[in-house]
Amino acid sequence: MVQGVLLDIGGVIAVGQALLPGALTALDRLRRAGLPVRLITNTTRQSRQALQAQLDRWGLGTAPDALFTPATAARAYLHAHGLEPHLLVHPRLEPEFDGLPTGGPMAVVVGDAGEAFTYRALNTAFRQLLDGAEFLALARNRMFTEPDGPSLDAGPFVAALEYACGRSAHLLGKPAPAFFLEALNSLGLAPAEVAMIGDDAENDIAGAMTMGCRGILVQTGKYRPGDETHIMPAPDAVVADLTEAVAWLLER
Repeated sequence: MVQGVLLDIGGVIAVGQALLPGALTALDRLRRAGLPVRLITNTTRQSRQALQAQLDRWGLGTAPDALFTPATAARAYLHAHGLEPHLLVHPRLEPEFDGLPTGGPMAVVVGDAGEAFTYRALNTAFRQLLDGAEFLALARNRMFTEPDGPSLDAGPFVAALEYACGRSAHLLGKPAPAFFLEALNSLGLAPAEVAMIGDDAENDIAGAMTMGCRGILVQTGKYRPGDETHIMPAPDAVVADLTEAVAWLLER
C-alpha cells in the first residue's frame, strides 16, 4: 500500500496564483488518512521562501521541510563543488543564490527566466559555457500552464544552449533521480511505498515511476490528451484532477 505522497504544485494544486477547485480539500483528505505529503516542484520563477509564503497564503499548512525545489538543490550543489554561479534565471529567483562564495570555477545555472531570456543573456551564458563553465539546469520542462494559456518553460532554452555548446546540462530538478531521492529520504519510505501525483507525464510521472514509485497523472495544468501514451511505464492511473487522484489512492 502507498504510505506517502509526492505532489506537484503547478497545474495540480494551482494554476498561477489561483488554487484549483477541490485542491485544499483533497490535500486535507490525504493528511487525515495519515499519508505524509512532500511538495516536489520544478517551479523556478520564485525563491523557495517566496513559494513557501504563497503556500501559506493558500492555507496549505505545508511545513518548510516538506517543500523541495530545484533552486535549493542547485545552491547545495554549487556550495559542495565550490562553484560560482552565472545565473540565467528569473529575477525573482536570484536571491536564492545570495551569499555563495565567489572566485571559484564558474557554473551557468539555467532556470525559467521568463522575459529575461533575451539574446544578450543567452549569448553571455553561451560564452561562459564555451569558456568551460559547468552547465546546470534547474529543470528542462517544455512548457507550463498560466491563466492565459501555455507558456515556454526552461527546457527549450536549455536545449538551445546544449546544441550551441555541444554539451549536456547536469539536471537538478525533476526527473533527476537525486531530486526524487531527496524527497523520498525525507519520508523515510521506499519508492514502492510512495505515489507521485502530477500533471507532467514525462517529468513527474515517468521520472517517479522509473524510481519505483506509483504514478498518478492528473488531467489539469499542462496535461494534453494522450500524454500518457508517450511514456513508459504507463501511469498507474489517469484521473481528472487532484480530488480524483486522492480518491483513487484511498478507495482502492
